[in-house]
Amino acid sequence: MKRSRNLVYAVLCFFVIALVACEKEEANEQESMTLDLPIIPFDYSSLNLPSHFTIDVGGQILPTSINGIDNTPTDNLITDDGATLGRVLFYDKKLSANQTISCASCHKQENGFSDNEILSLGFDGGLTSRHSMTLINARFYQRGRFFWDERASTLEEQVLMPFQDPVEMGMTLEQVVNTVQSQSYYSELFENAFGTQEVNEERISKALAQFIRSIVSYSSRYDEGRSLSNSPGANFPNFTTEENLGKNIFFQTIPNGGAACFGCHTTEAFVSANPGPQNNGLDVISTTDLGAGEVFANPVFEGRFKTTSLRNIELTAPYMHDGRFSTLEEVVEHYNSGIQNHPTLSPALIDDNGNPIQLNLTQSEKDALVAFLKTLTDNSLEIEEKWSDPFN
Repeated sequence: MKRSRNLVYAVLCFFVIALVACEKEEANEQESMTLDLPIIPFDYSSLNLPSHFTIDVGGQILPTSINGIDNTPTDNLITDDGATLGRVLFYDKKLSANQTISCASCHKQENGFSDNEILSLGFDGGLTSRHSMTLINARFYQRGRFFWDERASTLEEQVLMPFQDPVEMGMTLEQVVNTVQSQSYYSELFENAFGTQEVNEERISKALAQFIRSIVSYSSRYDEGRSLSNSPGANFPNFTTEENLGKNIFFQTIPNGGAACFGCHTTEAFVSANPGPQNNGLDVISTTDLGAGEVFANPVFEGRFKTTSLRNIELTAPYMHDGRFSTLEEVVEHYNSGIQNHPTLSPALIDDNGNPIQLNLTQSEKDALVAFLKTLTDNSLEIEEKWSDPFN
């Protein structure tokens, strides 16, 4: 009996030692990496937008330009050195409780700075409560609030919250500051960005926000066609017949045979210019997730969520705040026939009789709409080094 107990004890010790060794290996993995940054910082501060981004098309009910919807505060304008620091912070796994998770773990460059999983994995194996939202064109949201439920009033506030989340990164801000201070590579980065080597939560927040606001999409096939046309409604010479049909459905109103998608995904950034979270009819009633209703403590906000940009939507599957749709085809079918009559359903999705709209698109029209959405893919964001992992 004693020999059996000793054997069990020995086996348990083996597994404990192996587990500790694995955790140490993960924690030291990034420590052994070198930080690969250019001598001259990448250009983050010059936003060379095509002219169609900044010029409103005449005769349109809704704005097409991004004028007036940039949420960059005057006290945190993007600088090349500030965004460079933000890039390192964004990818640094040392800023989680067991040094295994970074901001980029849930916002992957190859997935449109979203996550290809329905829910993201936290530092201790837990899952986030919602799907990871894309960070592309985050600066173009007039209301300036962040997260699906808009609980963060600014991006500067938002970037500090995942560090402190008990599931995501499991740190305190004091621990984050201390960890950053203890890494030798940050001294020069902070001095370049802010003039001194001082590390504090405000500077960490500002640098991260600068890096995220620099992630802007404007080099898709849609942009190529738009630069050759007088308005987004015209047929684009570089589009197929199917893609032009899908584009027309996207922009046209419902009475004119369209889907009126542009009503909620407005401007050339394809992000809501109409401030406030919306209910897009996913459920008849909100039960497990009240959305913005949890934040603003008002029934009118129940089931309402932030409208994200459609830029690079081909890369950001799965879709919606809970990742319930795995394909763009499912998303289109939801708007075509699946909108639920929730008490706070967006007025744009209600017909003249007070019922959820039914688009009744044909299969070829639904296919065309999906084909158009894929023209919004900007592959440069997937491969651009200045937004990639600097830990080599």
